[in-house]
Amino acid sequence: MRVNVGRVFIGRFGVREDLLLSLIELCKKEDITMGIFSVIGAVTNAKLGYYNQDEKKYVECVAIDEKLEITSCVGNVSLKDSEIFVHAHITLANHRGHCYGGHLMPGASIFAAEYSIRELTGGALHRKYDPETGLNLW
Repeated sequence: MRVNVGRVFIGRFGVREDLLLSLIELCKKEDITMGIFSVIGAVTNAKLGYYNQDEKKYVECVAIDEKLEITSCVGNVSLKDSEIFVHAHITLANHRGHCYGGHLMPGASIFAAEYSIRELTGGALHRKYDPETGLNLW
């Protein structure tokens, strides 16, 4: 699929807000149905998920109750069951430089988070169930 860059949003989310829920709310508010994003900043705690390929389901792999830098948070926006769906992966580092990574789950409390979201236009991107992987993929 060939797409074009539409609107571009930059800003920051509020302290103590949930990172994933903030991304979802912004996309819904601005009616971003297809896009890509990145976030940098810090969280006071986080929940990360891991997709178990054998069981074909997401499982919580780690709940981290410490202050962490967001070294990378990237993802995309598309439609799943006609609803806006945000898919995000995140890498976090502690004060010793040890990193955690995985699928961003609800429960990451923001200390500071600056975002850049690029809306994509030129079609609709829908997620559909793929029986081979058990995932809802483009």
